Amino acid sequence: MTITQLQYVLAVAEHRNFTLAAEKCFVTQPTLSMQIQKIEEELGIQIFDRTKKPIQLTEIGQKIVSQAKNIVNEADRMQDIVEQQKGFIGGEFRLGIIPTVMPTLLPMFLSNFIKKYPKVRLIIEELNTDEIITRLKNGHLDAAIAATPLADEKIKEIVLYFEPFVAYIPESHQNFAKTAIDVEDLNIDEILLLQDGHCFRDGILNLCRNAGKPEHSKFQIESGSFETLIRLADEGLGITLLPYLHTLDLNEKGQARLKHFKEPKPAREVSLIYPKTELKIQIIEALRSTIAGVIKGAIVFQDIKIISPLQKK
Repeated sequence: MTITQLQYVLAVAEHRNFTLAAEKCFVTQPTLSMQIQKIEEELGIQIFDRTKKPIQLTEIGQKIVSQAKNIVNEADRMQDIVEQQKGFIGGEFRLGIIPTVMPTLLPMFLSNFIKKYPKVRLIIEELNTDEIITRLKNGHLDAAIAATPLADEKIKEIVLYFEPFVAYIPESHQNFAKTAIDVEDLNIDEILLLQDGHCFRDGILNLCRNAGKPEHSKFQIESGSFETLIRLADEGLGITLLPYLHTLDLNEKGQARLKHFKEPKPAREVSLIYPKTELKIQIIEALRSTIAGVIKGAIVFQDIKIISPLQKK
């Protein structure tokens, strides 16, 4: 059997369809089917149950796919070893970034990274955390930037920074007159949230639960962007919480509506995450150092309380 044949097996296992797998591997469907059949004949087993729709892995097929992933990863690692020995930092690198980090962090480091490492071809996608985890495990991403901790044994995390939460409160709200607010001042009934699927939303809900507030609002407004939430707050429909970096570009009027939390400040942990196989680790380290260089000074590291979807009390 060959590495290419194993890659075909992994493609079918992922897509559960021979035609789609062939398209993803840039070969014809008969070619892919023939190569997989050769492996099955060589091993004397069936990897896929073709009678089911979509195609399913057999019991032994599940074990074969698990081992195939290890073999393909180790084959990729050999090229990594050679490139590290040569000090080469280049090639294609697929990076996922969660939506609440992408608009603020990416412009801060992308230009610097491209200039410093011109041989790296970055392919960047905006994805939610669940999509990122799936793609990292399937080998479709080399690394990602997400809110952590994830507590996933197959993924490594390097903390990049801690980003405080900041409240955006209109003049009509009772807490506007305060110079700083407490977590206990939050009421989930008044908070405008991002739509479901955003980990920043989960952090806010967790923060409010920890504050012991009810969750019975007269109306519910959820949006996919902070800009919309800010505009709704400006109309007196509630307040919202923003990640600190997102507040830096607000105009003077918007800045006046920001209320920072008293110590310890609630915050989220943002990390560079990647599979424990550590493929392309030289590019991962280059990303880490570049981001560390630009983020330094942008966020004041103080005594902060980390709010994470996994840290529920």
